Parts: sequence; C-alpha cells; structure tokens
Amino acid sequence: MSAYVDGLTALELPDGRRIHGFVDERFGAVLDAFATNFTERHDLGAACGVYVKGRPVVDLWGGIADARTRRAWDRDTAAVIFSCSKAILAICAYLLVEDGGLELDQPIARYWPEFGQRGKAAITVRQALSHRAGLAALDTDLSREDVLTWDPIIRALETQRPLHAPDRGHLYHAMTYGWLVGEVIRRVSGLPPGQFFRAAIGDRLDLRTWIGIPETIRGSVAWMEPPLPDEDSAAARESALIADENPIVDRSLTMCGAFAFPADNGYVTFNDPAIQAAEIPGANGISTAASLARLFAACVSEVDGPPLLRRATIEDGLRPRSAGQQLSGVPDDGSRWGTGFQLASPPTQPMLGARSFGHAGAGGQLGFGDLEHEVGFAYLNNQMGGYGDARARELTRAVKAVLDT
Repeated sequence: MSAYVDGLTALELPDGRRIHGFVDERFGAVLDAFATNFTERHDLGAACGVYVKGRPVVDLWGGIADARTRRAWDRDTAAVIFSCSKAILAICAYLLVEDGGLELDQPIARYWPEFGQRGKAAITVRQALSHRAGLAALDTDLSREDVLTWDPIIRALETQRPLHAPDRGHLYHAMTYGWLVGEVIRRVSGLPPGQFFRAAIGDRLDLRTWIGIPETIRGSVAWMEPPLPDEDSAAARESALIADENPIVDRSLTMCGAFAFPADNGYVTFNDPAIQAAEIPGANGISTAASLARLFAACVSEVDGPPLLRRATIEDGLRPRSAGQQLSGVPDDGSRWGTGFQLASPPTQPMLGARSFGHAGAGGQLGFGDLEHEVGFAYLNNQMGGYGDARARELTRAVKAVLDT
C-alpha cells in the first residue's frame, strides 16, 4: 500500500488510531513502513523524523501517547530515549574537543583527579566512551536517591577498582557511561551534562530534547509500556539466560539494585517523574523524534548555521573501537561502537551504512546521523519491544531504499 497523500498526512488506522505529519513525496515508503509498524509490529504510539541535507523530509507521529488515558500522540509528544542519550553525550564531548578543552586520549584523571585511584590512573576518556573502562557495574550497593543526586555515583566510581583492563575487551556500560562521560563534561565545562547540552546545543537549535526535563515538559512525555516478549530464537534465549545469571549484567542495568530496569510488575522505571527530572545522562534523555533527527542532522549538515561538528571530528567518531562478543558473554549481535557512538551494526541496527553514527535505545528507540547522505534520523515509541524488534530497522531500510535510487 501507499499511505502517502500530498505531503500532509492524516491517515486513519483500522482500529481508529491516526497518523499525522508530513512526508516529502520521495519518501512515501517511509510512511508505509511507519503505518505497518502500527498494524503488524505492535506500535502503540510513535514518531519518526528524517532530515536530508539540512531539510526535513519526514515528520510523522501517531497513535496513543498514554494508554491509561488514551491521550493521543501529538507533534510535541516526547519520549524517553534511553541509550540514545549516550550519543548526545558523545556530541557534547566532541564539542569540547573542538573547543580545545578536552583531549580524548588523555587519562580521565587529568580532568577528574579523584578518578585516578585504585588502578584507574591510565584509563582514558576515549576508553570510557568506548565501553572499555572496566566500570560497567559498581561494587557499591546504591539507593534510588543515590542515583538521583549525582555525587554518590561519582564517589563510587572514584573508589572502585576496574573489573578488567581496557585492552582485555569491552563490556557495555549501560548506565555508568553517563556518569563517566558526564563528569568529564562537568569538570571541563563547569556545567552538568544536561545543562551543558541545553546551553551549547539544545537552545540554539530549539530542540525539544533534554537530559533532565523541566517540570513544564512532563505533561507532554509519553507513558512507556513494558517490553513485548522476545522473539523465539537461540540468540534471544542465550541473551536472556546470561542477563539472568551474570550479576554484572544485572547490576549494570539496575545501578546495583537502585531500581528495576526496564520494568517492574508492568511499570517502566523511567516513567517515574523524579527519574525523568534527574540527570541519568547515559539513559534518561527525553526528546521528540523530530528534535532528535534535527540534532543529528545538525552534526552533518547546515541546520540554522554551520554543522555542529567538523567532518574530521565525525571521522574520528566513526572509527570502530569495540566490537564482537562482550566480556560478559552476551552474544555478538553485530553491535559496534566508535568513540561514544554506536555505529552501523547489522543485522540488528544497520542504520544507513558505514558512515552512520548514533545510538539505539532500550525498547526500540533509534537516532543517528549519516555523513555520506547528510541524514539525521530518529524513531521513538512508547511500546517497548523485545529482542529482535524490527520497527526502527524497517524504517531505516525504507529511508535507505529511497536514497539509493
């Protein structure tokens, strides 16, 4: 089918939910894929934004933002972006590099002297950005209040011995990445990472994107629903088994038991207003899809001014630093990381190809830029998916098909 009609869209789905927005005439296939996500892939509410060469070509939203009240997803609805937040921190770090305040191959302790204790003096900023710092999980048991107030996590990172040396391999720093990179940003810039992002990027580009939302935004945030069941595959079963049996995986995701992740008894932890208002910078970013796409577009093209990052900076971020099976034993699903960014990671997250950089987020979120095509892309939803979720992948496949013709 083709749901595209004259750019402006008001498509009614068979169950009465509606899709709204704009699609450039070349990108009608993206609307087809977006609609199919609702009819065949269990989307509840969602949005998708695409920029090409600094110009928006897709701005779609639809469905239900809050299943409790049946509030519709509108143009200003924002969603928790989970680990897509990590790419925002990477952009912030690279801005500080370009300004001359930060050198990625210097030890973290150069900027954060207290970090250098207990065998960590030589760990570099780049190694932290590449999930090689050996600090994916902390030894210290933490409370929810510890996580929300910043300093307890910083003190715990300072006094912890690394679990492994950087050259031994990588282990995804699901939560601690945010404080490791965020504290470096704070030490260099003088601002917490969420505030630095708004001052340096968010306000300039008029983005509805935050790490730590203001009270005035809360009413526009989508209510997240817990993950759907994983696909029935050997890789999904093995991944779930390791997550259940390896304490490092559990402690890395739950911040040592401070909260359940992603959900507890049907409640997604990051729906908590206090968690959304705090700075948990590796995981609690909140954004509209249009703004997240605009952010990545501004990295690779002119969006209300020159690109945020130099081409050489992005080239540095595109160099693979971590790939293959993780030290936790989690199966290799193709995920690759550069410096701070997740790179194109087929088959799970192919993005547009070798020049793509960004990050996926728990439950199916995805945001990335592409240097070759000068693209900014984002897909956000509030029905978290399970292992094997294809929604973002099908949307990016539709974008790529258009760009390759």
